Order: sequence, then structure tokens, then C-alpha cells
Amino acid sequence: MTAADLVFTRGPVFTADPARTRATSLAVVGDRIAAVGHDEVLELIGPGTEVVDLRGKLLLPGFQDAHIHAVFGGSELAECDLSSTIGVEEYLERIRSYADAHPDRAWITGGGWSMESFDGGLPTRQLLDSVVPDRPVLLSNRDHHGAWANTRALELAGVTAGTPDPADGRIEREPDGAPSGMLQEGATALVSRLIPASTPADRLAGLMRAQELLHSLGVTGWQDALLGVFNGKPDPSDAYLTAARDGSLTARVTGALWWDRERGAEQIDELVALREKLSQGRFRAGSVKVMQDGIAENFTAAMTAPYLDGCGCATTNSGLSFVDPEALRGYVTRLDALDFQIHFHALGDRAVREALDALEAAVDANGHRGNRHHLAHLQVVHPDDLPRFARLGAIANIQPLWAAHEPQMDELTIPFLGPERAAWQYPFGELVRAGATLAAGSDWPVSSPDPIEGIHVAVNRVAPESPGNRAFYPEQRIDLPTALAAYTAGTAHVNGHDDSGSLRAGYLADLVVLDRDILTAPPEEIAQARVERTYVGGTLVHTV
Repeated sequence: MTAADLVFTRGPVFTADPARTRATSLAVVGDRIAAVGHDEVLELIGPGTEVVDLRGKLLLPGFQDAHIHAVFGGSELAECDLSSTIGVEEYLERIRSYADAHPDRAWITGGGWSMESFDGGLPTRQLLDSVVPDRPVLLSNRDHHGAWANTRALELAGVTAGTPDPADGRIEREPDGAPSGMLQEGATALVSRLIPASTPADRLAGLMRAQELLHSLGVTGWQDALLGVFNGKPDPSDAYLTAARDGSLTARVTGALWWDRERGAEQIDELVALREKLSQGRFRAGSVKVMQDGIAENFTAAMTAPYLDGCGCATTNSGLSFVDPEALRGYVTRLDALDFQIHFHALGDRAVREALDALEAAVDANGHRGNRHHLAHLQVVHPDDLPRFARLGAIANIQPLWAAHEPQMDELTIPFLGPERAAWQYPFGELVRAGATLAAGSDWPVSSPDPIEGIHVAVNRVAPESPGNRAFYPEQRIDLPTALAAYTAGTAHVNGHDDSGSLRAGYLADLVVLDRDILTAPPEEIAQARVERTYVGGTLVHTV
């Protein structure tokens, strides 16, 4: 018998393996799990074996993230950070301080502000002018579906009362038609195109910052949901390629190639070439990202029925379908035939239906090819479409942190959906009961990348920072083992890492140790857990 390099003992061990969900010991040889079980595993301890005494702490598969923007998030950590607060005065003080600390920066960029901080979710250029009047400022909101610009930025971009709205966005305006400072969706590109481009070194540094943070949260792999140029953001692909080649990429990463919604099928040959070029080491790019709609808060999520107005009456606006639904069916059928995975952004119930219709067309034409297509976000899902996930093999890629009562939900979303449709939001429980496979992600930097926080909300439907709040449609809760499986085995399946995500003999030793056993703790205490150790392929990449 070969002695193990690493043995964990005195568990608990959560395996995410239906055949053996719990164990107490695990052994690692090289980068693989050699044995999972109980005291018999201890026979693999030899003179050179490192023994980790868990002492009741929980060992489980490394978390994986099915929808994240790691390079963007890591880069934003070096910019003006407006996250972790909702106070307007605090925003302004942070912006002023950042500008004062960086007098050499031609543009002030960053973001993370929350729509709930402003009346109607709409900040003004005059507020930014009050702290930075002489340099252009452009700050993304936390959803990254809109941006806040000052007057100088709008002037440099030539955005005036006479500037038309782009087809995929909207310029918010003052009563006389002048731009107010808030740019929605594709309108952000009118200004962001002027921001000085980041360098390859900047992007690589962003990736390294992100990887360090994600490992500290127990994340061993992820799917980057946007490889390409979008709304002025640079393509992060070169950072992944460099890190994969020089070995500094310790995580396992799948990349989703951006589907340019202003083009058609002519880009498919380019995507085939990129897939080959960008598959190196621990990085591969076998997915295609199709952003089918926007978000509910700015009324660009595609709905089957119109949004309501502030009085509860139907408007004429049902949101945006960024890709023509009929054309989408043809694109998806061709991509599926080429064995691409499709990674949809589908937030409104019409976008969800359009994505499922496209997958149904692909199945009708190509049969089930096992390409693990998935729909991310799923804020509003029409009940008629719930059974289609299992039937089509479409994976539900959920972002659980959003399924909670908070001001942006309660003030900017529910009143404009109406009570019936609001109850269709984030239907995790119904998806599970309908037989759908779940994967889970964070959409960081839109929201926290911490899987523990997401798991807490999936189980409780209450945000960790608001324990006294009422649960958000509590009938849609899922149990803790199901939530853990979504962040481990489910996401490993989506990311094509078939030998990870579960703790089984022969699988990769991607592991995380928590400071407590959350499976025996009260559900409302899940978010109190912290990561103590993270391993990728048996190598320690984070410890406290």
C-alpha cells in the first residue's frame, strides 16, 4: 500500500457523493484522493504523511463558482470601491478620498454603489460634480448593468440632449432632455469607450488578487462568465492565458466566450478558433455567453407581461431581448452541434423562455449531446417553464444571495412586478422539485463571492446581515446538503470538471476545511462559518 501524502482525520467529512455522504477520514496521494472512509483510512499514514486533525471541523469538496467575473472583480479591488455601504455621503467621501489619493489618474473609475441609495435608483451627475468636477468619473453600480457619470465624462463623450438611446440601453435624462448622469445597459459604452485601456499587466494583477481572495473563501475553480470586450471593459482572456502558461493559475477555470449581440452567425468560426487558442493548462474556454436580457431594477429584464408603474398599472415596457429569439434558436443549434456549452444570462421570465426555446430547437436538431447548457440568474421563471429544465437537460445556475428581502428588492423590484409575478422569483425549491440540476455562483463583483453567504441565503432565504428580516418566499428554500451540492458537485458538472466536486477515491483533491460543522449547526448560523484551509490538487493554497 502506498503511504498517503496527506491524511485528514477525526472529521466530519461531507463528500457530496450520494453513495456515501458522510465520512470521518480522507487520504490524498499526489493530487488525488486515495481513500475516503473512517479509521481504515488511517492505515495509509506513513513516516512522511502530513496528518491534519480536523477536531470536529468540516472537510468538504472545494467550492466552485458557476458564474463570476474574476478578473473584473480583482481589478476593481484596486479602483474606487463603493461596495459595503449604501450611504450617499459615504459614497461621496470615498470618491473624494480616492481622487485625492490618485491625482495622476486621468479617469476615476470603480463602482459597487447600490441603486437603493438613490431616489428611483438614479444618481445624478451633479452629485459627482460636487466632489470631482475637473476629471471624468464613471462608476458602475453593483449590478454592473448601469453606470454613474459626472458632467465632465459626459462632455468628453459628447453625450447631450440630442444623443439618441442605443438599441441595447438607455440614457436617463433631466426634464429638458439633458443626460442626468445615469447610463443604463449598453448606454454605458458611450462613455466607457474613452477610459484608458488597462494593460496586460493590470489584468494579470487583477486575476491574482481575485484568485487569492477566492481561495481564501474556499473556491478552487470557477466559470468566468465573460471573455471578450463588453461595454468598454477589456477582454480578460490574456490574463488567464498567461497565468495558465506560467503556472500561477492555481484554480481550475472555464471561460465563457462573449457572444457579440450586434453580430450574427459569422462570429461562430471565430469562437471555434478562440476555444482552441484559449485552452491551456488549468484554463479552457469551451463555453459561449449569451446575454439575453438585462435586469429587473432598470426594467430591461425581458418579461412575458409588461412592468407595472408606481401606481400598479401596466406599462408598455416588457424589457429587452438583446438577441432576436428566432435567430437565437439557429445560433444555439449551431453552437451545440459544435459542442460548445451555452451559458445564458436569463433573468426575466421571457428571457428564460427564449433560452429554453433555443435549447429545445437544438435538442430537436442535434439530439441530447451532453453539452451542459445552463441558464444563469433565473430571477423570474414562469411556472409553465419549470419542468422544461429537466426535460431539456438545462442546468439552473443560481445566484442565491439575491433571494432575500432588501431595499433594492422591496422598493425597486417587487412593486413593479406585482404580487403574482414577484412570487415566481428565484424558485430554487420548485426547480429542485421539478428535477432540475442546480449549480451555483456569485456574479462577483456584482455581489459577494463568499459561497458560505450564498449557501446561507439558499437555505434561509434571509440575508446574513439581516437576520431579523422575514424570509423571502420561504417555500423556495432548499436544504443544506442540496445547497452544498450546488456549490460543489453541481458547479463541477457545469464547468466540465468531472473528477472534482465530490470526495471520492480517484477524484482531484480540491478541498476546503471550515472552522465548524455547519451540517449540525442551526441553519441561521451558517454564515458564521469561516474557511480555515483550501487545497487545490492536494496543494495548500490558503490557510489562516
